[in-house]
Amino acid sequence: MRFMAAMVAVLMFALGSSLAQAQGSVEVQWLGQAAMKITTPGGKVILIDPFLTKNPKTPAQYKNLDAVGKIDLILVTHAHGDHLGDAPELSAKNNAKIIAPNGLSLSLIELGVVKPAQVLRMNKSGTVSPIGPGVKVTMVAAEHSSELSHRNPSTGKDEIHVGGEAAGFIVELENGFKIWHMGDTGLFGDMKTIAEIYKPDLVMMPIGGHFTMGPVEAALATREWIKPRFVIPMHYGTFAFLKGTPQEYKQALGQSNTRVLVLNPGDVAGF
Repeated sequence: MRFMAAMVAVLMFALGSSLAQAQGSVEVQWLGQAAMKITTPGGKVILIDPFLTKNPKTPAQYKNLDAVGKIDLILVTHAHGDHLGDAPELSAKNNAKIIAPNGLSLSLIELGVVKPAQVLRMNKSGTVSPIGPGVKVTMVAAEHSSELSHRNPSTGKDEIHVGGEAAGFIVELENGFKIWHMGDTGLFGDMKTIAEIYKPDLVMMPIGGHFTMGPVEAALATREWIKPRFVIPMHYGTFAFLKGTPQEYKQALGQSNTRVLVLNPGDVAGF
């Protein structure tokens, strides 16, 4: 009986270890501004707001888009160049679909920037699972603008086109871990509702000010409305007018159960 019990214990330990290995872990790499690379427990790679080649804060090696590696899905929160960035080229290189606000998706197709097959059209409150049933992507609100600047190849002149409404994304991974990439946003009260519905574990939060929340507003949203386990500050320091700093954000946040992870561009955080 003791032998059988020991064998059962060994078998359960082996199964548990195999399951943990199969589930893996979550990795997040910050590539500067709002560019985030998420590697899921199942090995899928999601790239958000891939502003890389023209990003002064992106490490030099990642300005070679091949160095980013395999990409399964690209999320774009809005049309501005420091968020749309290299999404069309990366999509074509990796045969990875782009999810973006619907107006932006339509403009990219109509202007010939991407092929229709490269885009998965959706809108706010929609949920899709384009890279397998274990990963869910929900588009949520953001308080920002979304104009698409496009250089007309016939005239050589820049034109402004419809970019849809700016958005954020809730990404739920295979192990249930939930990430809220807020995109560019100002403070708005429905952040509380979004947090109550989706209960994000990790929030990727803009803190630079000028075009988005600054440290004080971001701290208020964190402390009073969202209360996540983790925050990665982003969208600061890339350009001179994005003056907010993680130190100012942490000071404004004060005592909190939220762990603030301050990364340098290129750093990887595991969860």
